[in-house]
Amino acid sequence: MKAMIWTKYGPPDVLQLREVEKPIPKDNEILVKITATTVMIGDCELRALKIPILYQIPLRIILGITKPKRVTILGQELSGDVEAVGKKVTRFKIDDPIFAPTLLYLSTYAEYTCLPEQYAVYKPASISYEEATTIPTGGIYGLHLVREANLRPGQKVLICGAGGTIGTYALQIAKSFGVDVTCVDSAAKLDLLRSIGADHVIDYTKENFTRSGQKYDAIIDVVGKSSYSGSIRCLKPSGHYVLGNPGISGMLRGRWTSKTTDKRVLFETAGQSAEAYAFLIQLIEAGKVKPIIDRCYPLEQIAEAHRYVDTGQKKGNVVITVRQA
Repeated sequence: MKAMIWTKYGPPDVLQLREVEKPIPKDNEILVKITATTVMIGDCELRALKIPILYQIPLRIILGITKPKRVTILGQELSGDVEAVGKKVTRFKIDDPIFAPTLLYLSTYAEYTCLPEQYAVYKPASISYEEATTIPTGGIYGLHLVREANLRPGQKVLICGAGGTIGTYALQIAKSFGVDVTCVDSAAKLDLLRSIGADHVIDYTKENFTRSGQKYDAIIDVVGKSSYSGSIRCLKPSGHYVLGNPGISGMLRGRWTSKTTDKRVLFETAGQSAEAYAFLIQLIEAGKVKPIIDRCYPLEQIAEAHRYVDTGQKKGNVVITVRQA
């Protein structure tokens, strides 16, 4: 099978298209014929290992000290069809359409991959493969952040980094809850944000929301670039500050703020649950949430897709079409 192999830590050119052996599922696994996958900022950071040193050390131990060894194919989410099943698999059969996260298995930049059956979610016909492959990260984390914000109809939320994989989902989910949403991102993404429901938009290069005098019931920072003290000042009493990409400083300060004030700082990671997937599918099928796809690339052009994502200009999701559905 064809796969984009991760040869070393570095720029997009370290991804090389090669022929590799088709995997065989274990007893509790399904073999998936991949239709689509994605390229996210997290994939690019992992590819280059441009992450905080605190996480670099354990990742090098897991993946390989000087170059990737245990995992040599990147990619964190997929959609496709079940090609084969292990003898203990009970939830799926051959030809079932599914989508799934692969977590630390990675390995979606390929024509086939294996994963535990409990990772997979049945894909309804009303959602395309390209749309479905964006749900495990953008949808699940967007829903998690909005739920952590504990929002009620009529309240006000500000979302920092609203134009990306997670932010475009979080915006639409918040709107489905009847919330007034202000979005912060670059100027190039503001029209998109308005088109999918943003009530107010802020170009962060021209305006600092922490100095506007506005108060919010919750602030969701998807990318981890908002001012901590400024954001806390912008919260109403009992407001929630939700950190989607917290650093050590934010976590430590957050625990102190939550302990000593009436404001709560939250930064727990999202879990994968059948309830969350069912809820997201319901929102998408009802037309309340639309997966946003910026560009599609073929498998052979994954390196080019990484270059584009590295620019920080992507709107919503970048999808890799491995095969035509």
